[in-house]
Amino acid sequence: MDNVVSVNSNGHLSIGGADTVALAQKYGTPLYVMDENAIRANCRALKTSLDAHYKQNGLVLYASKAFCCKAIYRIINDEGLGADVVSGGELYTALAAGFPAEKIYFHGNNKTAAELAMAVEKNVGHIVVDNIGELELLSGIAKANGKTANVLFRIKPGIDAHTHNFIMTGQIDSKFGFALETGEAMQAFDAALALPAIHVAGIHCHIGSQIFDIDPFCKAAEVMLDFAEAVRKKHGYTVEQLNLGGGFGIRYTSADDPKALESYMEAVSKVVYSKCAALDFPVPYICIEPGRSIVGDAGLTLYTVGGVKTIPNHRTYVSVDGGMTDNPRYILYQSAYEAIIANKADKPKDFVATIAGRCCESGDLIQENAPIQTPEAGDILAVLSTGAYNYSMASNYNRVPRLPVVMVNNGLDTLAVRRESYEDLIRNDV
Repeated sequence: MDNVVSVNSNGHLSIGGADTVALAQKYGTPLYVMDENAIRANCRALKTSLDAHYKQNGLVLYASKAFCCKAIYRIINDEGLGADVVSGGELYTALAAGFPAEKIYFHGNNKTAAELAMAVEKNVGHIVVDNIGELELLSGIAKANGKTANVLFRIKPGIDAHTHNFIMTGQIDSKFGFALETGEAMQAFDAALALPAIHVAGIHCHIGSQIFDIDPFCKAAEVMLDFAEAVRKKHGYTVEQLNLGGGFGIRYTSADDPKALESYMEAVSKVVYSKCAALDFPVPYICIEPGRSIVGDAGLTLYTVGGVKTIPNHRTYVSVDGGMTDNPRYILYQSAYEAIIANKADKPKDFVATIAGRCCESGDLIQENAPIQTPEAGDILAVLSTGAYNYSMASNYNRVPRLPVVMVNNGLDTLAVRRESYEDLIRNDV
């Protein structure tokens, strides 16, 4: 067990002081459950560490794509964080929750004209520009609105992040950002400094996700500061902000060995300060963009076990009432998870199963060869560390309604997102 879940006196799995079996009975399954205290603790750890290592000259930005709903924006606003958004929908949700627009950074490799107009009209603090076409489009929109857009350029630092190919984003062959190797990144500055209604506030990079090695983050900081110095030499312009992205790994199973968040901050900040000293470059305002490391291990998903089907000499399928519609990460990335029979959490894991979803799709699996307690129909099965990218990536495949989200806080539970109804499914049909 980790510091988020435990076994209570009933032998049941508990999260945030709440009995998961009782939550399943109250709200039904499948069900996402998030520990609010764990989320807040992660926010505070990151903010405290960044303030300490960068002398209160920076901002932690929550990466909304990890888990986006109004409740999470209220939490991160309470904790003094900013937010990064990657779509008009995320931006709309943040603003609807009362999140301050000036603390929002708007990302995306193909923002629409309507999204950029929305960002300008709502006075979003910074827009992270991905390409020259977007820069020119934004300049026209800002000028037409009589405003100046604060921008950061997304730069590909050419770093191997040692992670899954689908979530490596910092190498030259990536759909995101401006490449250093081709001169494209410098061309962005050449263009921006000649365009109206644009203020270049800084540069941004993001090298990937679920990274356990600290060295790639250090190397990325070095590369980005070298580029900032090249810009200063060419244009006499000093970069004000350096956004180093996120991607810090979390624990999904006992095989994962994530570093403490403090370790990333300490190591990278030393590189930033030493590099700036060597270049005689003013230390920029530092931003980081953790998402998974704030919410990932703070959540779990509860299911009810249906059939238990053993195929002799092959495997046993344990079917649950959810699947790829609420957790597509196994079929996308072969992501590993730990599973527990919540109502038998005090029992040994003496059974190996393939956890199968309910969708009409043979690949609809949540985990294979997973050690769990001996399952029976009606058991409540919990899959841990599903707080990031599960609710966000959920779909209505097979016309399955999306799950509700419950926040727990010291044993008290509150509904954060309602369960979709069948009526919701046909609401936009004509």
